[in-house]
Amino acid sequence: MSVRTHGRTRWRRFTAMLVTGLAATTGLILLTGKGVLAASFSISGMPFTVTSPRLHGYGFEQYAEMDHMAEGSPNEGDTGGQVLVIVSAVRDAQLDGLCQSIALGGINLRLTAGSATNKVTADTLVVDSDLISANADFKAIDIGQDASTLDRVPGKKGAIGVFGQQAEEVTLTNLRQNNYATTAATFHLPGLRMAFTSDGC
Repeated sequence: MSVRTHGRTRWRRFTAMLVTGLAATTGLILLTGKGVLAASFSISGMPFTVTSPRLHGYGFEQYAEMDHMAEGSPNEGDTGGQVLVIVSAVRDAQLDGLCQSIALGGINLRLTAGSATNKVTADTLVVDSDLISANADFKAIDIGQDASTLDRVPGKKGAIGVFGQQAEEVTLTNLRQNNYATTAATFHLPGLRMAFTSDGC
């Protein structure tokens, strides 16, 4: 009897994690519409990895912000339900392929799309990260600008008094991000594939 009970408990935990992971990935795929989407929503608190060989974009902004989890989220840990993130916004973005993965307790839900010849594209792409690594090139960059006065991405700016930077053009190669949220006005993912895998991105 104890063995059966233990099995049911593990299944419920896996299902809860699976549903959360599917919701996060579905959000990445389906955040498609016309115009700028709502700027804020309660994050799940489960980080996901995003990589791309190359991202090129026109209109770039970056500033710090606090993301909030839904009240009572099991992912709060010792964070108090808040995560300090780097907000990166690109007005018009093209990616030479995209990989996203989220760890679900021993298995990964992995999404891939696009390539160098069939690019992923996005309008008003906004990503909330706590870790970003890449080789970066900027054109016409302003560093140290007040985040409330940023104007390279329509509808996106930070709070007054917050450090910000913006550029006319950005190129990021070997991009890797640890993300908590992604939104976009439109998101085109050619050759989309989702699968459970033993390894992430």
